[in-house]
Amino acid sequence: MKWIYLLAGIALYVKVLFTSNSLGIDSSQLSAVEAVVRDSGVPNAVSGIIFRNRLYDTIFEVVVFTISILGVKFLLANEKPSCQIYQFSDRPSIVLARLGATISALVGIELAIRGHLSPGGGFAAGVAGGTAIGLVAITSSMELIYSLYKRWNAATWEKISVLIFIALAGITLVGIEFPHGQLGDLVSGGVIPLLNILVAIKVALGSWAVILLFIRYRGLL
Repeated sequence: MKWIYLLAGIALYVKVLFTSNSLGIDSSQLSAVEAVVRDSGVPNAVSGIIFRNRLYDTIFEVVVFTISILGVKFLLANEKPSCQIYQFSDRPSIVLARLGATISALVGIELAIRGHLSPGGGFAAGVAGGTAIGLVAITSSMELIYSLYKRWNAATWEKISVLIFIALAGITLVGIEFPHGQLGDLVSGGVIPLLNILVAIKVALGSWAVILLFIRYRGLL
């Protein structure tokens, strides 16, 4: 049976290798991408689709993520806090993890700010930010991470970002649009850059809340 899988894999590889890159798509069909770019005012057509053409769906994606965080809180509500927390203790691992957290945080900021101009966006930026927080969490004391979460009112800002996102999305859905500006400029695309940043804040802070819960009640991520 393994030989059949191996031969099938080789055949698939050969087919991909010698198949033309042409997808057989009529050039007139590619105008749909140009239409999305023109209507949204951003070079990243994916951001234009997510935050304009299917903004109604994106609203509920943000709401679903919020409900998922509430679900984690509900799931762990009756559990006792873990007595043992597993973290990196050797110095090389701590240095590498914090270096990775710094890089991930910078990437997250770049994706949030420039997500409408290049590949990226709010969800990817939020995941990068959550990754940075997770790397810091497994190399620092639980008390420090929790105190920072409380000091910066992360839970409050998470809720505020959701409310602002829904408000801006509602304004867009009724037909009111911000000026698009010059295509390709950092300040362009109307409301899309703002929605990108709000989603990034929401996902990053929501990930922070989930990480704290799992560390507290399970002792690990």
